[in-house]
Amino acid sequence: MNKIISYIRHCCCLLLLVVNTSTATAQDDSTLNQRLQLLLQDEIFETSTVGIKVYDLTADSTLFAYNDRQLMRPASTLKMMVAVTALHRLGADYNYCTTLCHTGKVTGATLHGDLYCRGGFDPAFSIHDMEAWADSLAAWGIDSIMGDLYADKSMKDTLLLGEGWCWDDDNPTLSPLLVGRKDNFTSTFSRILKDKGIVLTGRLKEGRTPRSADVLVEKKRKLTDILERMMKKSDNLYAESMFYQLACDGSHHTTGSARQGRQAVNRLISALDYKPKSYYVADGSGLSLYNYVSPELEVAFLRHAFKHDDIYLPLLSSMPVAGVDGTLGKRMRRGAAYRNVRAKTGTVTGVSALAGYCTAPNGHILCFSIINMGITDAEIGRNFQDKVCETLCQP
Repeated sequence: MNKIISYIRHCCCLLLLVVNTSTATAQDDSTLNQRLQLLLQDEIFETSTVGIKVYDLTADSTLFAYNDRQLMRPASTLKMMVAVTALHRLGADYNYCTTLCHTGKVTGATLHGDLYCRGGFDPAFSIHDMEAWADSLAAWGIDSIMGDLYADKSMKDTLLLGEGWCWDDDNPTLSPLLVGRKDNFTSTFSRILKDKGIVLTGRLKEGRTPRSADVLVEKKRKLTDILERMMKKSDNLYAESMFYQLACDGSHHTTGSARQGRQAVNRLISALDYKPKSYYVADGSGLSLYNYVSPELEVAFLRHAFKHDDIYLPLLSSMPVAGVDGTLGKRMRRGAAYRNVRAKTGTVTGVSALAGYCTAPNGHILCFSIINMGITDAEIGRNFQDKVCETLCQP
């Protein structure tokens, strides 16, 4: 009998603990809700709007939502969605490839054939990489090329600007064969060859690399190396290059288009049980005026990443850290959000956005999306987002 009474008491204590914990959590959630609702009383919303969704990843539940299904321009927070899609589809170990090929044969110190520079849209390809190519040719004893030098830009379509980009923005050049971010690959390479004492007798041309061509040297760069600058610095060129890797679906011999990049993102949207037709992804950087998603959808991508370490870990490490680096280096430099928030920023005319992760006072991991629209000064949106983040992180 005593054992039965003791067992009943133990069960009652456990029940009280669960009830008390649930009550405390409910009180915490209620307090958070009140604090966020108070922030929404700001006078900035007399002339602008905002969409917010906050999700408790640890508890697997929504903490707060306001206008979270409204279609809004994501600005550069779209880069987060592209990054998640790329990590999901291609993987962190995927390589960008820029390849130097040749036709014909090498006789003595002379290549009797053409050189082909096949672009893989590596935005980080540099003069140093190109000099290494020339050094490789010299190391093989080649001092003259009896043929032409081709730029193979067949990896993507011929459009150099994205859909819905403003003509007066600082737009990146969408060429798959860049050196130092400039679209002058073969002219620069021919100059470097000359500097190295290698004579090119032919002309500079454009054309697709023949399948029969042999590879001389290939520069590979991991997706995670591109991801770092794309997210930390919000580099538009890097984001577009990743968008086109998705367009080619990882193939280095396929011609990709923005439409195919959009379809790749849409496939993940469908997999997350949302309807792609309800949104529009025009580019990979967020520059386009035509991009429309919702805070709810951005949170769905953040939730998906969190469930998969092979996506979440590289994504989290690439995100700006509040008060520390990247586009958040000068924001939230004190308070509970400092070093806690890791998030992608977004800014275009009239829009300011922030989407990412933080840790709540109870140790729970949260993800959030905040999109301010209709603001005349991006600083207004940034200040509001910082207040929301501080509210999520503070006891």
